[in-house]
Amino acid sequence: MSDQKIILSIKNLEKVYRTSGEELSILKKLNMELCQGQICVVVGKSGSGKSTLLNIIGGLDKASGGTVCAGGLVVNEMSEKQLVKFRRNFLGMIFQFHYLLKDFTALENVFLPALMAGMSKKQASEKAESLLEAVGMKDRMYHLPSELSGGERQRVAVARSLVNDPELILADEPTGNLDPASAETVGNLLFSLSREYGKTLILVTHDMNLAAKGQVRYLMENGQLRELGV
Repeated sequence: MSDQKIILSIKNLEKVYRTSGEELSILKKLNMELCQGQICVVVGKSGSGKSTLLNIIGGLDKASGGTVCAGGLVVNEMSEKQLVKFRRNFLGMIFQFHYLLKDFTALENVFLPALMAGMSKKQASEKAESLLEAVGMKDRMYHLPSELSGGERQRVAVARSLVNDPELILADEPTGNLDPASAETVGNLLFSLSREYGKTLILVTHDMNLAAKGQVRYLMENGQLRELGV
């Protein structure tokens, strides 16, 4: 991996929550480095800081100390305006809940981020159709989220995360609300598409079957990441 571009570099990352005079240290001098195309899985107990880590990388939360450098940009030094651009152009994000817009079809939910990024409606629609076909939703693209199963909604969310051709995909428990069969389908899809499109992926999960398929695997424990053997 030494000859590949470093997509993400995290150094001495700290996150402390202060409430009512108390301090709760979630991340403690955490370090991490990922190269282009690496597929990374992070496991750990609830409350261990996995989601906090993703939120800081995505600029949704602020670090208390240390640096997060993504795509050559220091995330924790960006203005809100810069963060919006960073999330739109560099990141693809998938959450446990799909966050699809209920009054829009699957196709519209996928092409809207591309439209907002300045792509023409024709281009955005064509790209969205192609991605929905890639996630096995070709015959369901004109359905509303309420007409789709949980697994289908997450497939649409996966397609949406790829529409702006991000370099880094952050997936926070993307199969957490799904039945085992749907979880396996969506998880395998996320891994295969990341490889196919050459994306760097960080996946947070409680699903050890899914975690076992990661190229790099970490355990979040005591505010730090410990690399797990293959």
